[in-house]
Amino acid sequence: MKEKNFIIKGDICYSKSKDRLSCTEHGYLVCTEGTCRGVFEKVPEAYTGLPVEEYKNAMILPGLYDLHVHAPQYAYAGTGMDLELLEWLNTRTFPEEERYADLGYAQRAYTLFAEKLRESATARACIFATIHRKATEILMDELEKTGMKTMVGKVSMDRNASRGLLEAGPFQAAEEVCRWLEDISGKYKNVQPILTPRFVPSCTEKLLEELGKISRRKKLPVQSHLSENPSEIAWVKELCPWAGSYADVYQHFGLLGAEYAPAVMAHCVYSGESENERKLLKENQVYIAHCPQSNTDLSSGIAPVRKYLEEGMKIGLGTDIAGGHKMSVFQAMAEAIQVSKLRWRLTDSSLVPLKTEEAFYLGTRGGGSFFGKVGSFEPGYEFDVLIISEARLQTPAALTLKERLERIIYLSEDRDILRKYVAGERIF
Repeated sequence: MKEKNFIIKGDICYSKSKDRLSCTEHGYLVCTEGTCRGVFEKVPEAYTGLPVEEYKNAMILPGLYDLHVHAPQYAYAGTGMDLELLEWLNTRTFPEEERYADLGYAQRAYTLFAEKLRESATARACIFATIHRKATEILMDELEKTGMKTMVGKVSMDRNASRGLLEAGPFQAAEEVCRWLEDISGKYKNVQPILTPRFVPSCTEKLLEELGKISRRKKLPVQSHLSENPSEIAWVKELCPWAGSYADVYQHFGLLGAEYAPAVMAHCVYSGESENERKLLKENQVYIAHCPQSNTDLSSGIAPVRKYLEEGMKIGLGTDIAGGHKMSVFQAMAEAIQVSKLRWRLTDSSLVPLKTEEAFYLGTRGGGSFFGKVGSFEPGYEFDVLIISEARLQTPAALTLKERLERIIYLSEDRDILRKYVAGERIF
């Protein structure tokens, strides 16, 4: 559906800041040309001629933002959850990703993934594909059809993987990235490329150097993994003994982002233990994709999100399919709160657990800022909106809007989404 000028009336919640909600009962949310004009108790005179869509027994919320998801892994989500990261990669992930050399298989798998993402509460996402250039283009084609805004990366890797996923060498791998970028140039309205070195153990230093050059030349953002698992971190130290930290490897090769092209690093479970690493992430304005479900499923640990928030670092949420088993940013919010409680109780009592307001901020405005001015209903923000039915969540209790929001975070499912808009265009 093309962008329209219209008003949505109902009970509205959004984040004003990381610890402050704005909640308006029977409010009016105004959209013109895909942009929010604000939330009002009465329709301003300038907008009185616009059509009004009223929703009762529902909540009007910003779209949600997934900073880290692997499209090819959706096919086996919910399996291998008794393994740790490196064994899981070798026995589950790499064999599955090899299958995307078969474009017929890629078409079937990516059609399913794109439709599931469309049905979810996610408005925008950062997505890993595989090393396969043509299969990655199939994924981008399918995502374009959804109307959602996504960033997709053709994965680069030239060491420490199964034979079918190893590119011929660093220069050949970099050339494949350039060919992919040429293939897709000007092709999409909604899908953008993002450079994607899988992680340091799977990329030689020469490949990282070449990708850094491409990022600078093309002004492209970067996505990868950082400090997810103790075994992984120890491996990076063996591979790059010269580096001051895991993040220092990316920094050395120009892959921690820049003003023109930010970077998002998934997990950062142990970055809190390295002052050097935190300093690099903060100085480079790197976004941390906190993936609580994946970090639990793969026994990786609990990221010190409270510390990151207090230090003013940029952070959002990721579902990390299929390390995480469900493609739900609402569930990521709930689990971010839950694991923060466990860390506070069992590990570090100085880091108080996350509050509902903070988790909601991470999944909306916090992570959304990676994509631009999205995730809020303040004037000038792009109109990304969810309308969530509460019909299935009925209760005799008299609840505040914040309490109703909390129930949606913990109890809602995709089937409760009545409407979804991205940049003012209705997805369904």
